Amino acid sequence: MLKLTRPIAFIDLETTGVNLSTDRIVEIAIVKLIPDGTRQVKRKLINPQMLIPASSSDIHGITDEMVKDAPTFKQAGNEIKQFLENSDLGGYNSNRFDIPILMEEFLRAEMEVDLSDRRMIDVQHIFYQMEPRTLSAAYRYFCNKELENAHSAEVDIKATIEVLEAQVVRYEKLGDTVDSILEVIGEEKIVDYARRFVFDDKGVEVFNFGKYKGKSVMDILRNEPQYYDWMMKGDFPMHTKKKLTEIFNRALLKNK
Repeated sequence: MLKLTRPIAFIDLETTGVNLSTDRIVEIAIVKLIPDGTRQVKRKLINPQMLIPASSSDIHGITDEMVKDAPTFKQAGNEIKQFLENSDLGGYNSNRFDIPILMEEFLRAEMEVDLSDRRMIDVQHIFYQMEPRTLSAAYRYFCNKELENAHSAEVDIKATIEVLEAQVVRYEKLGDTVDSILEVIGEEKIVDYARRFVFDDKGVEVFNFGKYKGKSVMDILRNEPQYYDWMMKGDFPMHTKKKLTEIFNRALLKNK
């Protein structure tokens, strides 16, 4: 059991999406471990004051109907703030997602929350530190061998094939074809290889960086063609500029 000198509150959020700037919380669950070994639990549905995309509801099961009578974050914020007071914080990927988006909600609600004296334990970070996600670690785990001469291209690629073959044997649900494997793990649909642009849940190309993150690339280029010039002169990969030009040309055709 953990030896605690003060409570630690483990946080998990369900949200309308994964954009820290624009998405909202629809459910918050907190389990607070007390130094005496007891636990306190708080769970609340939150009205995000925006529509929940179907792609998000498919993941967490929370719909617009379920939250229409729930409190907004501004209404529930003080209760959540008090529950977290004098507690360290924990979660899974919490340092990169749950805590940042929670703090965005506090700021939008104009609530001052100071985390400067809180310790933060991200269990995912521990997992990645203790079980490195390197090819050498995968080769050791799946093939029970040490990878000699790692970072030699031919050695690395042969080890990668061995790891895949071992994964197919270990995880039956993967099947043994490219199609069956991708059906299980999902196939990423990309716009440009550098992922400066991505598809949103409607299949629209949107910016994945900067001040227009989440905005339609075509809409921005139609309204601000100078942004195209800025990117073409900027330090972006050639493939990104190629896809940008394709979208820009489509935008020009739409304007005609």
